[in-house]
Amino acid sequence: MSEPPQADKGHVPDKPRIRRQYGVLPFRLAPDLEILLLTSRETKRWVVPKGWPMKGRKPRQSAAREALEEAGIVGKAGNKALGSYSYMKLLKNGQLVPCKVKVFALQVRRQLETWREQEQRETRWFAPEEAAEAVQEPELAAIIRAFAAAKG
Repeated sequence: MSEPPQADKGHVPDKPRIRRQYGVLPFRLAPDLEILLLTSRETKRWVVPKGWPMKGRKPRQSAAREALEEAGIVGKAGNKALGSYSYMKLLKNGQLVPCKVKVFALQVRRQLETWREQEQRETRWFAPEEAAEAVQEPELAAIIRAFAAAKG
C-alpha cells in the first residue's frame, strides 16, 4: 500500500469552479424601450431573471422558464445570447460561488397576475439607462446599454 502524496507547500488551492446560469433581459416597447428588473430574494438588489440549467431544455428555454417563475412574465427568448456577466452567488448553505450568466433577450408578451415567486420579489419597468444604473454588475450594465443602443 503506497503512502498518500505529501502536500506541496507551494501548491495553490484550485480556484472554485465557475457555475453556469442562464438569464433573460426582459423588454417591451411601450412605445419606448423598457427593461424589466426584479429584486433578488436574499440581497434585494436589482437583477434579471436567471437560474441554473434545466435538464432537457436549451439555455434560452431554461432562462425563459426562470422569467416565468421569478417575474411572472411570458415571452419568447432570442436564439442568440446578448452576452454574459459574472457575479458571486450566495448559496443557501452560506457559501459564495462564482457564477457566469449567459443572457438572452426576452420580448415580454404579458405578465401574469399571480406567479410562483411574486411574494418574494419586487418587479419594476425601467428606462434602459436607469436599468443599467440600477444593476450592480458592470458587465450586465454593459449588456443593457448595448441592447438599448442596438434597439435605439
